[in-house]
Amino acid sequence: MSAPRLQSRRAAHRARPSPSVPRPRRPPNEPGPPDRRAPGGGFAGTAVLRPALPAALLLFLAVTLHSGAADTLMRFLDFGAGVLALVSLSVTVLWGLAATDRMVLHSGHRLLAQAVHRGTAVAGLGFLGLHIWVKIAEGHTGATAAAVPFTDGARPGLIGLGTLAAYTFIAVAVTGAVRGAFTGLSGARWWRALHMCAYLAWGLALVHGLKSGRAAAGWAVAGYAICLTAVAVRLALRLRDARRNTGELP
Repeated sequence: MSAPRLQSRRAAHRARPSPSVPRPRRPPNEPGPPDRRAPGGGFAGTAVLRPALPAALLLFLAVTLHSGAADTLMRFLDFGAGVLALVSLSVTVLWGLAATDRMVLHSGHRLLAQAVHRGTAVAGLGFLGLHIWVKIAEGHTGATAAAVPFTDGARPGLIGLGTLAAYTFIAVAVTGAVRGAFTGLSGARWWRALHMCAYLAWGLALVHGLKSGRAAAGWAVAGYAICLTAVAVRLALRLRDARRNTGELP
């Protein structure tokens, strides 16, 4: 037999399907392999872990409460939540100003500054909500005083400034999130005016944070003073450029 015909026969033999081997049938009365699944689905190990998870969580909470870690956390948040909120919102204001710069930053840098601006704004609002909750939970103020400005019995002025600052920051955040709803020239002007209220809210928050709580360190006061000066200078330059662009200045 020639070599080509031998190779073609071998190829046809390889391509031929192998006969299927029938699987042995189990007698009806013979028990099958043990079923490892739990009655409700899944495996038996999962069914054992389900009641163990709440028990482990309760044990963790009991150990935490017994060790006093919860009290330590509340003491830290009583002072630290407001500080973190004020720092985050201060950074938000500064990065918002940086995002409007066109003399030093390029378009890519401005996009990065806007991203940082939004991220710190979200963090600041989160710390602000935590700060309000801790103060109410610890009895430093009431829910009514936190919601209605200038109704606190002990320090209506300082607590009221904090309430006004919180409402203004929330309004600025909401208008920033729905920026696309302010269409047209008049809508853009309204949005810009509402967003500029963040500077007023920041000033109110600074007075509230530095005066209503424990006395701030000297370096903290100096740092906020530097931030205020930088924001004032940047706003003055921005207003000057806006007037020059509109032709009010020669």
